Amino acid sequence: MYKISEFTEMTGLSKETLRYYAEVKLLEPALIDPNNNYRYYDDGSYFLAILLVKLRGFGFTVQEMLSVMEDESFAHLEDLLIQKREKIKMQIENLRQRIEEIDEFLVSGKEENG
Repeated sequence: MYKISEFTEMTGLSKETLRYYAEVKLLEPALIDPNNNYRYYDDGSYFLAILLVKLRGFGFTVQEMLSVMEDESFAHLEDLLIQKREKIKMQIENLRQRIEEIDEFLVSGKEENG
């Protein structure tokens, strides 16, 4: 079992994030000591925390992460990752189009001034 301070160092998640994740039932401590309310995490918690760090890095929302965690078999994780990948590709394409529009606008401004 790991104290919350040890667990934050291991996972890179802040104490505030861990408390928030527990509050929204995303990642709950393996044990809360009834005497002092200290939170303890175990190796299973570590696996889930690392998964959450990855998902957050991929741009998953808390709601999307909850849907991953609710499916304990992680059977749909691949589908969700593919969907997220496609969404990111669309965002990249939209940003490329914006860049082109800005470049065209800049060129047209120069032509008018020239």
